[in-house]
Amino acid sequence: MIFHGNLMTAALALTLVPGLASAHFQLSYTEETMIDRPGDVPVKLIFWHPFENGHVMDMGEPLEFYAIHRGEKIDLKDTLTQTSFTGRGNEAVAWDGSVPVKRSGDYVLVTVPAPYYEQSEDIYIQQITKAYLNRNTLPTDWTEPQGLKTEIVPMVKPYNVLAGSTFTGRVMSNGEPVAGAEIEIEYMAAEPDMATGSPKEATARPMPGGAVVAISDANGYFTFGVPKAGYWGFAALGVGPDTEHDGKELSQDAVIWIRAYDVE
Repeated sequence: MIFHGNLMTAALALTLVPGLASAHFQLSYTEETMIDRPGDVPVKLIFWHPFENGHVMDMGEPLEFYAIHRGEKIDLKDTLTQTSFTGRGNEAVAWDGSVPVKRSGDYVLVTVPAPYYEQSEDIYIQQITKAYLNRNTLPTDWTEPQGLKTEIVPMVKPYNVLAGSTFTGRVMSNGEPVAGAEIEIEYMAAEPDMATGSPKEATARPMPGGAVVAISDANGYFTFGVPKAGYWGFAALGVGPDTEHDGKELSQDAVIWIRAYDVE
């Protein structure tokens, strides 16, 4: 059981789901989350299966790409240029951008991608994604929801989680908690190489038995024990208010990326 203030929340259901394919994940990737010096930090936007270096999906031009710093929105769409990313089996459209990191504090990166048509399931997928940077260890924004249609609000500082500890998030849709949400969990085993647009060597293999899944409790909370340093992604599936696009079903998902470190 976990506690939030005086509220006791139900223990999450965490399982391996047999037969569930490894998840689509929208990446908003930077090489580091803790930034020492001011400057433009490169960002790669990729729609991919990063655990097993799997299939890469063509990513349309994002509808929105911005950062929140000290409560203020910094529009980053003008920094985007179309590029490609080559995974193990194919090459697909991706995007390069950057975020100007100047003052100390948090920079919450928000990507609202165009819906992606998944032909094999005859549905659209839209993964509204958050990632986090920080300069000079001054926390300013990470605890706050960003007012997105759907999002996962972190209850643990997301850019320097301790490997071996836990991460807790709260699934929200239109500002309200989502009970019983299915959250797929993905390790970025093969991180993107920013220079070559291809993956680096994988540092782990996918779990046997299918995707790792947690279920949010009655108040929208879930907790996951983080076993390894690196980037971890959490995708709450179909929790957004929009359910249709171009006359077909839309899965509007909330995605958050966190960075875990070993204690040295």
